[in-house]
Amino acid sequence: MNARTSGQVHIIGTGLLGTSIGLALRNLGVEVSLEDSSPAVVALASDFGAGRTLEPGDNVSLVVACVPPDVAAETISSALSRFPEAVVTDVASVKSSILKEVLNNGSDLTRYVGSHPMAGREKGGALSGRPDLFVGRPWVVAVENETSLESIRVIEQLALDLGATPIRMTAQEHDHAVALISHAPQIISSLLAGRLADADDSDLALAGQGVRDTTRIAASDPKLWLQILSANAHELLPVLKGFATDLAGVITSLEQVSSAGSLARLGKTLEAGNQGISRLPGKHGSRNTPYAQVVVMIDDKPGELARLLNEVGAAGLNIEDLNLDHATGAQVGLVELSVLPAIEAKLVETLKSNGWRLAG
Repeated sequence: MNARTSGQVHIIGTGLLGTSIGLALRNLGVEVSLEDSSPAVVALASDFGAGRTLEPGDNVSLVVACVPPDVAAETISSALSRFPEAVVTDVASVKSSILKEVLNNGSDLTRYVGSHPMAGREKGGALSGRPDLFVGRPWVVAVENETSLESIRVIEQLALDLGATPIRMTAQEHDHAVALISHAPQIISSLLAGRLADADDSDLALAGQGVRDTTRIAASDPKLWLQILSANAHELLPVLKGFATDLAGVITSLEQVSSAGSLARLGKTLEAGNQGISRLPGKHGSRNTPYAQVVVMIDDKPGELARLLNEVGAAGLNIEDLNLDHATGAQVGLVELSVLPAIEAKLVETLKSNGWRLAG
């Protein structure tokens, strides 16, 4: 595939996002240079294949600042000055506070376009970088009155080259959205995971996929999240206060569980969760489809999962989603296959005829 992004791209900050961007662009043949406050980190990302070090006389056309929020504005303003012909973007998780600081620095806002790929992993660093990290993910392009159309086009082409879907929003609209769909879930996940710290080992031995799903993002970097949450506190607080109100209502219902109406109120809370889940975009951006789930037990040994998927594919059956869990205390994996209800019976028949054990 030919790259839409032209010229040299300079990446400042070679952690997870910076390295992933570099790897993806290098795969497309784009020239990429790298910069980081740590020379060792730059060397690691370069060895990994994300680009090369910046050299005197380089003609940079696009700068991508992949640095923490507390130094993003300074990095952006410096890049706009150092590379006077380049469009500059950043990938920080907050946009309004950075935009305000860049404006206060007197920087050229026609060449600055804040952006935010809605992608990441719990583990950071160059070694966690992946060229496919952004494939199929939204990439917010923060459009303001001062932003030139050409600069917007450059960043949207970058997003498309990385397999992402560019979405135009203002910085304020972005911060409002991520408070609900990113920042609040981080707090709630961390609070829940924090309850596990002092739990008895016998209790934790019962942990299944539910608690793992809801605490997965609690493994994220606390230092980075302190910056993100504090920078977006004004948007995050109303969301958390609403959650606190909802939680207080649940507690009251359970305290008065024998009283008239308590179970009805609790039921409405659970139904509201169903309604919310149904509104999340699913496969190919559509609303979530009610899939049928078939759970297969596989031996925990090399090649079993590949054999399972190959046999399902050979039968001409499409898997919409997959979840893998391990049975506690047993050398058995539990693979939950999500398929359209119309092919559930054929999938079950295929699995049984091939000797697979089904759970439930």
